[in-house]
Amino acid sequence: MRNGPVQLPDGLHWDLLRVYQQMLEAIGQLSRDAGGDLLSVGIDSWAVDYGLLDADGRLLGPPFHYRDDRTAGQLDELDRLVGLERLYHATGIQHLPFNTIYQLLVERSGAAYAVASRLLMVPDLIAYLLTGERRFERTNASTTQLVDTRTGELIEWLFTMLGLRQDLFAAPVQPAEYYGPVLPAVAASVGIGTAPVVVAVASHDTASAVLGVPALADSFAYVSVGTWSLVGLELCAPVITEATRRANFSNELGYDGTVTFLKNVMGFWMLQECERCWALEGRSARVIDLAQKAEACPPFRSLVDTADPVFAIPGDMPGRIRAACRATGEPVPGSDAELVRCVLDSMALAICGALDEAQRCAGKQVGVLHVVGGGSANRCLLSLLAAISGLEVVAGPVEASAVGNLLVQIHAAGKVGGRDQMRELTARSFPLARVRPDFGLARVAEQARARWSR
Repeated sequence: MRNGPVQLPDGLHWDLLRVYQQMLEAIGQLSRDAGGDLLSVGIDSWAVDYGLLDADGRLLGPPFHYRDDRTAGQLDELDRLVGLERLYHATGIQHLPFNTIYQLLVERSGAAYAVASRLLMVPDLIAYLLTGERRFERTNASTTQLVDTRTGELIEWLFTMLGLRQDLFAAPVQPAEYYGPVLPAVAASVGIGTAPVVVAVASHDTASAVLGVPALADSFAYVSVGTWSLVGLELCAPVITEATRRANFSNELGYDGTVTFLKNVMGFWMLQECERCWALEGRSARVIDLAQKAEACPPFRSLVDTADPVFAIPGDMPGRIRAACRATGEPVPGSDAELVRCVLDSMALAICGALDEAQRCAGKQVGVLHVVGGGSANRCLLSLLAAISGLEVVAGPVEASAVGNLLVQIHAAGKVGGRDQMRELTARSFPLARVRPDFGLARVAEQARARWSR
């Protein structure tokens, strides 16, 4: 199922109804393939984006895509109204220009916002379309930058200072609680006889992915690598200090009262955009094939700063990467494979830099790095992470968010216990790859880190 942005006259949106219809069709097909009734459904998705409903429960337009540029300049506006330092110390959430709070600063002057009766985050919105129930799941709620991570509650004074409507937000729901059964008419539309119940999972896909990490001890770090790389630690309490603010770390709510202490760094977005640009040129270059050729390219020959805002928006990514190399005196990648190698090397350095910061800020040393998500299948990236970090890397499962989602449903059904049992089950159920540091590559990596930190 593809889920790309749609450019409309007013900006970049998600085609959420198409996603919803495809999901319904998949549920119907699964029911037929299983030859029996489905027991439950759980929904997780990306964070920060939302839909608005009117008083009759109708969707007031397709949700905006977080990469839309409508929030440009809102960082300065938020600093003027509240103060970025005060906001961070209240919420513990890193400043990202697409966070829900920035989107709402723009939204508050619009016609849809004025007549809206409810705001639902994307997974809550899909759950509403399935069940008719309007709720606000806690892990995704924390990504809005409107919630106190210490308490899990909306911050009333923040709504007052920003002129935002707190009444738009629904009653909270915790993971392993229920939204309700799928509406009979919805179930019938895809041929399901007995409607399954919709379980609230850790609906932020990162929270589900962290739960899906097959760690058998507490001293682990994780990297969930997809479009983004989410790098961090699982903690029992938030760490909100001046050091974490300067390092731009988030304290998001995780499953079972945990905190996913993490930083967003670049994932495969740059490579996805490269592939899209090559396709527009009529070329069949695919990153999955080029990654194998990239392994043969010299490591750390060309590096770019993956945090540069120029790489965050759609456009001519191959041209931008080469222009960045020229601007900083780096060798310009010639072939597509060299360009992919440049991105993978630069990603790995950024990920390991964030990992070092996480351990330093939290005062916690780890003994193993778990890599989950699509990046866990990229051999070149795994070897780079092991070499740069000096840690054993355990890779898998690839679909960690789906695994974490399923674990909560199984727990809600009384078939598995808490987090430790969930992770033991994951470790037994999926093949895991282990990568130890290559000391030759580690020496080259250390030179690259020193060169890039100057």
